[in-house]
Amino acid sequence: MPVNALFSFLIKKRLQQIELFRDHAMEAQLEVFHQLVRTARFTEWGRRFDYGSIREPRQLCERVPLQDYNDIRPYVDRLRKGENNLLWPTEIRWFAKSSGTTQDRSKFIPVSREALEDCHYKGGKDLIALHYDMNPNSDLVWGRNMVIGGSSTIEQVRPDAYSGDLSAIIIRNLPFWVEMRRTPAREVALMENWEEKIEQMARETMREDVRSIAGVPSWTLIILRRILELTGKEHILEVWPNLELFLHGGVSFRPYRAPFKELIPSETMTYLESYNASEGYFGIQDRKDAEDLLLMLDYGIFFEFIPVEDLDRDQPRTLLLDEVEVGRQYAMVISTNAGLWRYMPGDTVRFTSTDPFRIQVSGRTRCFINAFGEELIVENADRALEVACDHTGASVNDYTAGPMYLDGVNPGGHEWIIEFEHPPADMDLFALALDATLREVNSDYDAKRGSARALGLPRVHAVPSGTFQEWMKQRGKLGGQHKVPRLANDRSYLEQLLPVLVT
Repeated sequence: MPVNALFSFLIKKRLQQIELFRDHAMEAQLEVFHQLVRTARFTEWGRRFDYGSIREPRQLCERVPLQDYNDIRPYVDRLRKGENNLLWPTEIRWFAKSSGTTQDRSKFIPVSREALEDCHYKGGKDLIALHYDMNPNSDLVWGRNMVIGGSSTIEQVRPDAYSGDLSAIIIRNLPFWVEMRRTPAREVALMENWEEKIEQMARETMREDVRSIAGVPSWTLIILRRILELTGKEHILEVWPNLELFLHGGVSFRPYRAPFKELIPSETMTYLESYNASEGYFGIQDRKDAEDLLLMLDYGIFFEFIPVEDLDRDQPRTLLLDEVEVGRQYAMVISTNAGLWRYMPGDTVRFTSTDPFRIQVSGRTRCFINAFGEELIVENADRALEVACDHTGASVNDYTAGPMYLDGVNPGGHEWIIEFEHPPADMDLFALALDATLREVNSDYDAKRGSARALGLPRVHAVPSGTFQEWMKQRGKLGGQHKVPRLANDRSYLEQLLPVLVT
């Protein structure tokens, strides 16, 4: 049954708006810029930098230094104590808790009502609109959407303000018309004990008509496998015959393609990626089977970009959208409708197109291996794993990697700890395929592996199923909002995992 006329009208109207900023990107961004500066001109921050006299983006870039969390933390502390009109004029009642900095265990990102409604919720609605655009005969609206969110742990920071995982904040504030179609029940979705939540989610949702799933791939796989154990079914379509959509984000989907296709053997299943974080909603996959994301330009976020080679400079010059180039790596800088100004969330992206503006998330500014000048990023690692799995018939659940240092006899290299869904029959062949692809996609790695002889072959270990889940639990990072760190420029993660090696 097609969607009703009103739903269809709303989708078409939004698709026209998306098409408008696809075609007129800079105009859309300038409109956002002026709206942000005008709205914040009478805040403490706006008065400090004289937002009332700012007329164009370069003035903002010249007046306001680049910010990270340590820079804005004094303002956040004051906001949490109840002060208002500091970074943004409307009251801040929610703070999204995310991974900490070198100085703090956690960050508390301000979330305004505008950020919830015009950014995070708008992104969720756009995912559905774009799905219907790609699948006009979809019956998604008549079934249930399973949302795999984070912990419900909510800290009351003052009588009328709270902090917690972004997913918990979103679920607690969902409009009633969204809540009606969501599963499991809120008390299950927001359970604090992740292992108990997996069990309860599996038992409750396996009886529903689930047609879409939203979650991080690794945690979603755990729940799907538990549902198959409970039901005794061969694959998920025997449980949910109308399942048609998986909305995923947080990590690259490349290592998870094969396990999902095995669990959901459907040629018509749609997988859509989104790029959202505590700081905002940034990109959505707008084409079937694409590996890039449309940069969403009307969510109340103004974008700037720093070439990654300039990151070590003090206050490097940023580029606006009309200055970026396809294929180059950039660190993202954002100004948002929650009062983050020229803020660096720590992500790096690569543009695949500038007409329209599409990106791939390539990694984190602090998530890489560069112990020998190889500048290996997560995008390289995910691609190499995908090829190695294709060559050897393997599939991967999770992984992390770090450097092996020179010991006076052996060259340095990279050490990989991988939890396989299906291990390769020949681990040496897997390591060779991994190495060959890394050399192909990363010229610095290739140079260090070549005549320079600074790097030896990668060393690959397999760990038992469930290892990463247990490790994340020990670190207090168990749950849908937390992701296994892929790369590190030291051996801290490796040393924590090495004792459980089986090969």
